Amino acid sequence: MTTTKPIQSALISVFSKDGLEPIVRKLHELNVTIYSTGGTEEFIKNLGIPVVPVEEVTDYPSILGGRVKTLHPKIFGGILNRQDNASDVAQMEEYQIPQLDLVIVDLYPFEKTVASGASEADIIEKIDIGGISLIRAAAKNFKDTVIVPSVNEYSLFLEMLTSGNGSTTLAQRKFLASRAFHTSSHYDTAIFNYFNEEETIFKVSSDQGQVLRYGENPHQKGFFFGDFEAMFTKLHGKELSYNNLLDVDAAVNLILEFKYNEPTFAILKHNNACGLATRSTMKAAYLDALAGDPTSAFGGVLIANGRIDLATAQEINQLFCEVVIAPAYDAEAIAVLQEKKNRIILVQHEVALPNQNVRTCLNGLLIQDRNNSTDTKAGLTYVTTSKPTDQEIDDLLFASKICKNTKSNTIVLAKNGQLIASGTGQTSRVDALRQAIEKANSFGFDLKGAVMASDAFFPFPDCVEIANHAGITAVIQPGGSIKDELSINYCNENNVAMVFTGTRHFKH
Repeated sequence: MTTTKPIQSALISVFSKDGLEPIVRKLHELNVTIYSTGGTEEFIKNLGIPVVPVEEVTDYPSILGGRVKTLHPKIFGGILNRQDNASDVAQMEEYQIPQLDLVIVDLYPFEKTVASGASEADIIEKIDIGGISLIRAAAKNFKDTVIVPSVNEYSLFLEMLTSGNGSTTLAQRKFLASRAFHTSSHYDTAIFNYFNEEETIFKVSSDQGQVLRYGENPHQKGFFFGDFEAMFTKLHGKELSYNNLLDVDAAVNLILEFKYNEPTFAILKHNNACGLATRSTMKAAYLDALAGDPTSAFGGVLIANGRIDLATAQEINQLFCEVVIAPAYDAEAIAVLQEKKNRIILVQHEVALPNQNVRTCLNGLLIQDRNNSTDTKAGLTYVTTSKPTDQEIDDLLFASKICKNTKSNTIVLAKNGQLIASGTGQTSRVDALRQAIEKANSFGFDLKGAVMASDAFFPFPDCVEIANHAGITAVIQPGGSIKDELSINYCNENNVAMVFTGTRHFKH
């Protein structure tokens, strides 16, 4: 039996009619018998094209307020029958079941209804039953039946229909079946996640995949699954790479900590901040962020918590950087930043970030709640005789926010709303501190009066001792070590203020 089959009959039952008219007109031109229901039937009639109501096949009207229209043996028999099976052929004739060669469906918009904030009653009514059943039945029988499972396949199918003069190949039908099972599984995943209250069950489905130039390295394939356009408007520059996206993610999470601060500018490299400052103007914030580590800033990702003006853009333009991100730009600033052909310029939009972090681990996944805890003045415990000044408290919280978004083990040094230096990703907290001190000294910073933040507690007093000798006068850390008193005693003996937050901020 030939694998190329002509389409002689079609069942059309869709939510979205956008792009449907050319298909219906082409089917009519090819003398295809069209069956339909409800609003789709009315749509086809208004085009002046003959259509057979499904009720004429089933001898049943649409019932229960439209909840039941196509759920009938004559409809599913017409879709599921095997044309090379003698028993099926005989039963089709015995029960007068019409052959259905093509099924076109577009499901009720469940996800959009949930996203709109609709009531639960409205959401439940947008759970498609008949449509999802039609999709699965036609896809299962792809050897004989063509399935068009959503509005996303309308144009593709029209091309197939036209090029094949009303016939489809087995390969085309199988490809559409794969799209159908994607549609049905994605739809069911969205419904499950709406109902799911079981924390030990995890389902995810994304139909917004993007092929990247490559992964972390050129020999690795890379993909991004997500709605990048919802988060950003790209104004200029080359295609974002896998590593760009990781840096952009780190930048977005970091600047979120300073969303309501005065103008704040951050520069990141390899997912860690190498410069960050809060100032009265964005230009000053940028210049002091750059001063934190002008060497690492080369080729970095830049992000601001407010509008980038012309003066700031002119300063940025002197630096080679991969990406610039801000919620808004002056027109003149955009013109300046666009002078570098490959520089990526992004406008960041207000979009809720996922509540969970997901990463691969061994032969499975690790999932955790997002770290939404930010240290605040109200949550501090003052554990030393010497208390930090108001300026030191501001700097301690400033440093803590950076520390939270830096790879562990980490130590962050800050002074007057400026990142002085950080030690990142070290196997020893002492090494992290020494790295930070060395960097600060290499760029000419005076550490006298600076503060230190640690992402986890100090098991020994060695870090506070090293910090004190470097000129640091205040320390913020989670506390919780069985040897906390050793660090507290050292600070008391050397007039160093220390506060506990009670919250660890590991980032591995």
